[in-house]
Amino acid sequence: MAEFTLQLNPVAPFRLDLTAWALRRRPNNAIDLWDGQSYGRVFTYGGVPVRVWVRQTKPSGTPEVEMKAVSAGRLSPMIKNELVKVVERTLGLRADLSAFYEMAGTDHRVGLLVRRYMGVKPPRFPTVFEALVNAIACQQLTVLVGITLLNRLARKWGTRIGTSEDAFGFPLPHELRRARSESLQALGFSRQKTKALLGLVRRYGSDTGELEALAVSTDDEAISKLLELRGIGRWSAEYAMLRGLGRLNVFPADDVAGQKSLRRWMRLKRNPSSERVRQLLERWHPYQGLLYFHFLLANLESDGMLV
Repeated sequence: MAEFTLQLNPVAPFRLDLTAWALRRRPNNAIDLWDGQSYGRVFTYGGVPVRVWVRQTKPSGTPEVEMKAVSAGRLSPMIKNELVKVVERTLGLRADLSAFYEMAGTDHRVGLLVRRYMGVKPPRFPTVFEALVNAIACQQLTVLVGITLLNRLARKWGTRIGTSEDAFGFPLPHELRRARSESLQALGFSRQKTKALLGLVRRYGSDTGELEALAVSTDDEAISKLLELRGIGRWSAEYAMLRGLGRLNVFPADDVAGQKSLRRWMRLKRNPSSERVRQLLERWHPYQGLLYFHFLLANLESDGMLV
C-alpha cells in the first residue's frame, strides 16, 4: 500500500463544500463523493487506481486543503505530480475570481446569490471525455436519473481499488471499449444514448488527445468540433465546454433549470429562450458559466440537498 499526504493552497476565497456540491450535483453521485468534511474520488494513471481525499483545513479567507492519496500500486513522482494537477483542475483551486466578485458587487439581484455562495470555485470533470459522457447520460433527463446511469456505468466498467464496492473510478475510454449495446441498454441507457456513447468510445477509445487539444482552440472551433460528434447537440457541447474545458464564459443556454433560475433571479415574466439567455448574460462576460454553478447551488439548497 502506497500513500502520500500534502498541503495545497487554493486562491482565496475558497469553500470545498460548495465546490464539491457544484461538481457532484446530486446526493446519489457515487463517483464524486462528499462525506460532510472531505471530497473523495478514485483517479487512474497508467493503470494504477488511486483513491484521493481532499479536506479543507483553513477557512475560506485564508484557505488551505490537505490532499491524501492511497493506492495499492506504486505512486511515482510523476503520478503524484499528475494527481496534484488533476485535483487542482477538478476543484478549480487556482481560479482567481476577484474580477467576478467585483462585477457581482454592482448587481442587486444575482449579486445576492454570488455573495451567498462566495468561495465556490468552478469545478471541472477530469477529462473532456468524461464531460461528454456526462452530457450524453443527462440529456433530456433529470440530473438524478442521469447520475444514476453514470453510477451504473462506473460500477460496471470503472477501475476498482481492491474489492470495495464503493471505491471505483469513472471508466476510462479504453475500458468502455468492452461495452456493447445490449449491456448499456440493460443499465438503462436508451438506444439513442447508447449509440452516442459507443460512437464516442469508437472514436476516442484509444486516444483522447484530440479532445483534450480543444483546450487551446477558440470557442467557435471547440463548439464546432464537439457538434460533429454523434448525439452531441448545442446543450451538450456547451455543457462540455463549461464542465470539461473550463470555459467560464459559456452558459448552457438551452438548460431548462438554468432558464428557470434566470427567470427567478432576474425577475422575468417567463423562462427566457436560449437567445434571450445569451443576451441577458452579456453583461457578465467572461463569467457567464460561473452563474450556472451559483444557480445550481441555489436549487440544491432550495431542495434541501446542500448539506
